[in-house]
Amino acid sequence: MTKTTRRHMLRLTAASALAAPAIVSASAVRAQGTTQWRMQALWGGGTTPMLYEEKFCERVKQLTGGSLEITPFSGGQIVPAAQAFDAVRGGAFQMMKTFDGYTAGKIKAHGFSSTVPFGFPEADQYEAWFYERDGLEMARESYAPAGLTYVAPTVYGEEPIHSKVEIRSIADMNGLKGRFVGLAAAVMADFGVSVSPLPTAEVYSALDKGLIDFADRGDIKANYEEGLHEVAKYLILPGVHQPSTATAYVANTAAYDQLDDQQKAALEVAAREVSGALRQNIIVDNGEYLEKYREAGVEIVDFAAEDVAQARASAVESWKKAAGDDELATRMMESQMSLMEELRLL
Repeated sequence: MTKTTRRHMLRLTAASALAAPAIVSASAVRAQGTTQWRMQALWGGGTTPMLYEEKFCERVKQLTGGSLEITPFSGGQIVPAAQAFDAVRGGAFQMMKTFDGYTAGKIKAHGFSSTVPFGFPEADQYEAWFYERDGLEMARESYAPAGLTYVAPTVYGEEPIHSKVEIRSIADMNGLKGRFVGLAAAVMADFGVSVSPLPTAEVYSALDKGLIDFADRGDIKANYEEGLHEVAKYLILPGVHQPSTATAYVANTAAYDQLDDQQKAALEVAAREVSGALRQNIIVDNGEYLEKYREAGVEIVDFAAEDVAQARASAVESWKKAAGDDELATRMMESQMSLMEELRLL
């Protein structure tokens, strides 16, 4: 081999190594063994959101060259959903997909990292707060004292309201019994709703038995798959209680700290990819499934834009009351309000 040819080959080898650092790194880790995690999600098996959790796990495996394998479990499959926080904290499994609203009663900041009632009407706006206005760092700050690491959010659009009784305006909700959780529970109570923070799994039966008049649960398609069209003949949009939604990948910090930089990056990349993919899927499915609701005899009710805008201005006081004297919750709220003002929502 001539010197020129050898130099050429060395340049090619170096270029290949630089072009595929993830593959080289993954091979080194794989030689030492595969890290195996378990993750419990929020959703029932076979539902659309659960399918995207499976895609997330597959993508992490692909990005790490197989050095990190996450086995997904549906909601309640390992422990009851209400126990997931403590189970991951204690190391029973390494990761959960959660909704921060469930822990907003104990950690006030979680009211603002899950959804903002009457807040961001577009999912992209809420996701921008996480990635462009330090929302992600503040969410991580909220979990750190518990020995947990907030990895990344999955952000999607509104969740509708399903009602057994006729509701035409926000004022019509006053005096009714409704199921809401997190910050939505506090805000809707301020709008005169008698709130029951029931678990997601109990929404269908509570509506069916008349224990509540109306409820939130999940997105339009997921709620149809759950059969809410059978027990509530009104579907109300926009979902003012949850105009945009963030669920979260949260890991046990001790387990997370044992990952290498590539594996940690893979979790964040896969999470953001799944966030966008699920959001786009929901956008497309909403039109199809609204028609299914109509065919099932459900009336679609649209709140007037003016009604929603006026209620948003009123909700600000509810946000402030919910944040109280909690420094992190207040910081989150003020950061979100600042972005809303720039977007001319306030």
